[in-house]
Amino acid sequence: MHAQIVLFDGFDPLDVVAPFEVLAFGGELLGGELIVELVSAEGPRDVVSGTLGLSLNATSRLDPSKPGYVVVPGAVGPIEGDPDEVATIPVLLARFGDTAAVPLMRQALANPDIVVATVCGGSLALAMAGLIEGRHANTHHLGVDALEAAGAIPIAARVVDDGDLISAGGVTSGLDLALYLLRRSYGPRIALAVEAMFAFESRGTVWVNAGRAPQAV
Repeated sequence: MHAQIVLFDGFDPLDVVAPFEVLAFGGELLGGELIVELVSAEGPRDVVSGTLGLSLNATSRLDPSKPGYVVVPGAVGPIEGDPDEVATIPVLLARFGDTAAVPLMRQALANPDIVVATVCGGSLALAMAGLIEGRHANTHHLGVDALEAAGAIPIAARVVDDGDLISAGGVTSGLDLALYLLRRSYGPRIALAVEAMFAFESRGTVWVNAGRAPQAV
């Protein structure tokens, strides 16, 4: 399996590095069965994040035919400002929708061998691009209204499992997202071994669209 983490201009570094580290170590524990790489829609290039000009190197082009995971991070930047003058987070996420990533993500979502996963504003980037209308998802709490306005169904859980779309809200939730992916695909022993190495315990509830609905009280 492959885990392709998608870089785009203005990405949030922690949204990328947290799942990268978790999945990379999980891949080691699996004897190399899980291959983790940083990709972009444009191919190999240095991609500048939204944090102090920090850049990461995408080593290949996003390939929607590779089985496994495609992970989309959120963006970082000013929260407010004139969108014609300031590259705010909503502006950066909207720009994602104008890139070559959108047709590739559409193919990834249509591939039954791929699970698309998002961290923080990554789900909002997909929603604003019209890719996850009617799907259950979470994002950073400041973007929930925008997520709903873009057609997704917000769920206030640390990790939201909607089948082939798994999302996590908040920047540090990339750790929980990646641990859940390992647990879902390979079982709790692998996930627990990664938790032990990182001295981190998974936080919050994983919401799955199953089971009984709560009654009003």
